Amino acid sequence: MTLDALLTRRGFSVQTASTAAGGLQAVGRWKPDLVLLDLGLPDGDGLDVLREVRTVLPAVQVLILTANDSLANAIQSIKLGAFHFISKPYAPEELMSLMGRALDQKRLEQEAVVLREESARLVRRLAEVEERSAPVFHSRSMRQLEDLLKRVAPTDANVLLLGESGVGKEVLANRLHGLSRRAGKAMVKLNCAAFPANMIEGELFGYVKGAFTGAVSDFAGLISQAEGGTLFLDEVAEMPPELQTRFLRVLQEREYRQLGGLKTVKADFRLVAATNRPVAEAMRTGALRQDLYYRLNTFQVEIPPLRERREDIPALVQRFVAQFSARHGLPLPKVQPEALERLRVHPWPGNIRELQNAIEYAVVLAEAEGIGIKQLPADLRVAPVLHSALGEAANALDLESRERQAVLQVLIETGGNKKRAAEILGIQRPTLYAKLRKYGVH
Repeated sequence: MTLDALLTRRGFSVQTASTAAGGLQAVGRWKPDLVLLDLGLPDGDGLDVLREVRTVLPAVQVLILTANDSLANAIQSIKLGAFHFISKPYAPEELMSLMGRALDQKRLEQEAVVLREESARLVRRLAEVEERSAPVFHSRSMRQLEDLLKRVAPTDANVLLLGESGVGKEVLANRLHGLSRRAGKAMVKLNCAAFPANMIEGELFGYVKGAFTGAVSDFAGLISQAEGGTLFLDEVAEMPPELQTRFLRVLQEREYRQLGGLKTVKADFRLVAATNRPVAEAMRTGALRQDLYYRLNTFQVEIPPLRERREDIPALVQRFVAQFSARHGLPLPKVQPEALERLRVHPWPGNIRELQNAIEYAVVLAEAEGIGIKQLPADLRVAPVLHSALGEAANALDLESRERQAVLQVLIETGGNKKRAAEILGIQRPTLYAKLRKYGVH
């Protein structure tokens, strides 16, 4: 049985050529996945044809067939890009096996190309998002803060960031590092509230094997990892007071020892610290040592809460929409004006972190028309007047006010659905409407 008949019976689509010229013409026209090339051709050298085939069709797999089983030809054909080399006569099953492996290789290479292109596309998209990821400074207070950051960042001065939980202290710490002369080195972060008190010291200073139970190997520590870069201590007032004393000595002497270590290690890092505690209260209660505070407080930057810089909200919304669309592989939705207004007037007790969560929720639920009020979390779907009215009612003790508070709470929990609220309260809708008019809520 001829080779082309064998391959056809095995389910392959086959074209044949008996000369180098005919083979090259067929390759250029047909663009096959696999070429079986005999080195003994009447009008040319098979290795030269291999070079031409790989030039015309770089992704094609080539299997060399030859009666000349010299090692030199085998090595040369592989160097020129052939998948494998098989000597005649060969067993059909051996040839089928090699062809199967060659086609598997072709498929894997094609998948790798697709994955690389997809990865590159995602990297470009994320890079575009990252391009827009510098802190939003539209409000006057944040523009002034940005001016201060730009002046402080190139120095090695310690910076203490103050602000409520969720205002973006870590984002600004990243900004400081990115603008500093240490930007090419690591930025190492430690959230002092995230570790038990007895673990923070080891995380910060590092330890040698056997320093304590569980120290089964050496650990360099975060101060060492921040060498030449920036060390960011978040929630610094949660650091145990005795450890604050030891860390203060590092700031003063610029050297330290690992737990269980005998060697003094030099420390070169720029310190950025943050806390959401009022500083005066933290020092009064002893949570933050005064001497450490004065060392940290070379520059103090107080970040205003989101409710005091509402001009930043539209830009933040658009940024988070882009980020979460990219993260979840979803189309970029349009934010409807009524939804944006509802986001703009919300009090945001959780600040930017709360806004991020709300936008991620909305992006996942976005429909063809984009993000409207019904795609927002439940507490944002309710008109702000309800929240205001509920707050007022909570401060009153009389029966009527408690009734008012209960009605408004149910209305908030049902997302403003008056029919559902009436059902939960066990009253008719006209009765509910009358109560709401009485409360001044429409």
